[in-house]
Amino acid sequence: MKKPILGISMGDPFGNGPEITVKALSDKTVYDRCRPLVVGDVSSMEYAARVARKVSGIDVQVRAVHAVSEARFEYGVIDVYDLGLVKSEDIPGDSADPKPFGLGATALGGEAAFQYVVKVIELAQAGEVDATITNALSKEAINMAGHHYSGHTEIYADYTHTSKYTMMLAHEDLRVVHVSTHVSLREACDRVKKDRVLDVIRIANAGCKAIGIKEPKIAVAGLNPHCGENGMFGTEEIEEIQPAIDAALAEGINVVEKKPTPPDTVFSKALGGWYDIVVVMYHDQGHIPLKVKGFVYNKAEGHWDAVAGVNVTLGLPIIRASVDHGTGFGHAGDGHANELSLVNAMDYGIRMALAKEHEAVSAPLGGC
Repeated sequence: MKKPILGISMGDPFGNGPEITVKALSDKTVYDRCRPLVVGDVSSMEYAARVARKVSGIDVQVRAVHAVSEARFEYGVIDVYDLGLVKSEDIPGDSADPKPFGLGATALGGEAAFQYVVKVIELAQAGEVDATITNALSKEAINMAGHHYSGHTEIYADYTHTSKYTMMLAHEDLRVVHVSTHVSLREACDRVKKDRVLDVIRIANAGCKAIGIKEPKIAVAGLNPHCGENGMFGTEEIEEIQPAIDAALAEGINVVEKKPTPPDTVFSKALGGWYDIVVVMYHDQGHIPLKVKGFVYNKAEGHWDAVAGVNVTLGLPIIRASVDHGTGFGHAGDGHANELSLVNAMDYGIRMALAKEHEAVSAPLGGC
């Protein structure tokens, strides 16, 4: 199998995306496993490369391309599909004395980040890249630029015309998928309906298979404390979640416990290997355990030792994996951003692209 081409959107140009991309692509083993192509602006990537050289001693070059066919994929030279949206004079920093940009969310940053994502989606739909990897964008900034989406997931769904999709967060062997994400908690409760829960169970099962888990073991978290205690604390488990589980079981999907699992114990069990993936009912029910495990702050030294984890959108016709953190505006530009989450996302993108190619190669040929 050929090494997959990863289309990596640069993220907000005034966030941490350019810097962590330079750091991630300074590792030669990345080029041993894939062919990375950054979609963004050469000006931002060149600035980030200068900062990385000053702060971390990383020595890489940046090369502009205007078509995937122009990329060389050579270690030491980062190929950037240059959209020319951010000019050198738009970057407020001084790479000789790196410090945070301090710009925060801006319309220019939002417009640029949005266009990088649109371009990488187009390249994937055209079959020019095998997987897409996204750096962080600011929801506030893209809305300032007039693009009214609540995040990457919704952009991908819109531009790929996908109606049934969900977010999967993963760190090592802990994986979660969400019934709802970027809505209020009150609305999230209202969205716990049988059909949606069943769709997400199906997507979770297919998503595990897409990364090579042949017989996925699935848990479905309850919504209410103690799964409602037989209706004392809420009836969603009885009226919506259990019927979805019953339907999934009838389809041969392995929901291990055959009933909703209390949300205060389901993640401990998942970490213990009981399940390959957990279906959660709303955004923070899934995000909190993943980030408690993947984000490690060094109190003594005052910095993050690890910002790990990956965000994968399941149900799309193309592969999308993302960092599991924000733009880090407060520190962007100072040379100290942690690239581990981007490395994790690239690993997932490679894994899913190879599994997809293997499935295509192994599929029986049609005939008459």
